[in-house]
Amino acid sequence: MNTKFKMGIISLSAALALAACGGEGDEDTAQNKTTQEETNGILNEQSEGAEKGSEKDMDHSSMNHSGTGEVPVNLKEAQDPTFPVGSKAIIQTDHMPGMKNAEAIIAGAFDTTVYTVSYTPTTGGETVKDHKWVIHEEIEDAGEAPLEPEAEVLLDADHMEGMQGATAIIDSAEETTVYMIDFTSTTGEQVKNHKWVTESELSSK
Repeated sequence: MNTKFKMGIISLSAALALAACGGEGDEDTAQNKTTQEETNGILNEQSEGAEKGSEKDMDHSSMNHSGTGEVPVNLKEAQDPTFPVGSKAIIQTDHMPGMKNAEAIIAGAFDTTVYTVSYTPTTGGETVKDHKWVIHEEIEDAGEAPLEPEAEVLLDADHMEGMQGATAIIDSAEETTVYMIDFTSTTGEQVKNHKWVTESELSSK
């Protein structure tokens, strides 16, 4: 076998070997790319899920924005409220979208103990945490105010869907003046007899 023929065989063998290595590299690269894409997809789904969960925590769609104006019979009207009935105030809280910075007309002022509560709706679903506000007179067989944090109570209020008759845990308690208000939200919704906002959640015009 002559030298040129031998060199030709060696060159061909080397070329085939390189081609095989190159093919394996391409496959590895493709597999790595696919794995990375799958990982990115999982991370994106987890991120979207977290965002949706956060939005759900802030969802006020089940809140009864307007009320009937009826209050518990044993609720005492405030004798000298900072914001008298018929006066105007600026809302400094955001219990629902469009509430903050809206102008309110005071429809009622009452001295009581207000609570933030956590409860599971009677209609099912996730626990509602730190709901603002439930007043002492909206708790069944409440006894003397104030109730202590972590006390278990039965709600007699319907501010939210599934609230009436739900078992709740007291998160905090505060003795203050609470207000029932009428307002037009910054999104254009007309709300009548909204219950409740506290004195610290209102400011003078």
